[in-house]
Amino acid sequence: MSFSEARIEGTPLIAPSTIDHPLYDSVVEACRTVFDPEIPVNIFDLGLVYTVQIDAEGAVDIVMTLTAPGCPVAGEMPGWVADAVGAIPGVKQVDVQMTFEPQWGMEMMSDEARLELGFM
Repeated sequence: MSFSEARIEGTPLIAPSTIDHPLYDSVVEACRTVFDPEIPVNIFDLGLVYTVQIDAEGAVDIVMTLTAPGCPVAGEMPGWVADAVGAIPGVKQVDVQMTFEPQWGMEMMSDEARLELGFM
């Protein structure tokens, strides 16, 4: 069972993203321009972006985490993500929320990130 499929009392630990929204791919690409300063891989492929929800008016809500709660850029990274996503034409508002539930693990990385870091 993957983290995105894990459930507590029937509620997904990670809410589903609105992947069918026309802005979704642009939001993902914007997230891929933000890098964890300690790991040379973007935050999306690291699996730090848990949920991207986009409403009909172009408001984007992102739920993300960090590789560790004590990450030195914990206070800055949400702003980096908001700036990157907010620059997309059609995005009216961006809200980035941090969570540590579920805790990030290396198994949340994409195959590309694992390959980049030498885990494959």
